[in-house]
Amino acid sequence: MIKEITSFLNKDFLFSSFVSIEPKQLKSRKKIQIYSACDIKKNFVSVFVIDQKSRFLIKNAKEIIELKDRLVLKEDHNFKKNIFIIKSAVCSKAINHFKENKWIVYNDTL
Repeated sequence: MIKEITSFLNKDFLFSSFVSIEPKQLKSRKKIQIYSACDIKKNFVSVFVIDQKSRFLIKNAKEIIELKDRLVLKEDHNFKKNIFIIKSAVCSKAINHFKENKWIVYNDTL
């Protein structure tokens, strides 16, 4: 899965490191893939990938942003860019919430 994600993001980012983080490490039981990456410009990037059958709502968006805050504490650095990739229907309010918090959102891409 890492290879698919990095090849998809290669048009915008070139990564020097790409590490998978288990949701359990962030005290989460969500079925989500979390990655901590570093691009060639030494900027840290967080990548969250989710695939669910139900519609992604604003409450879910707030949970993802909370997970990113836990990831900042665990990794002990701020992330210059935050990327969210989802493969299901998304509420427009959730997308707007991500964009207000300066996230990059990809929908139905992989």
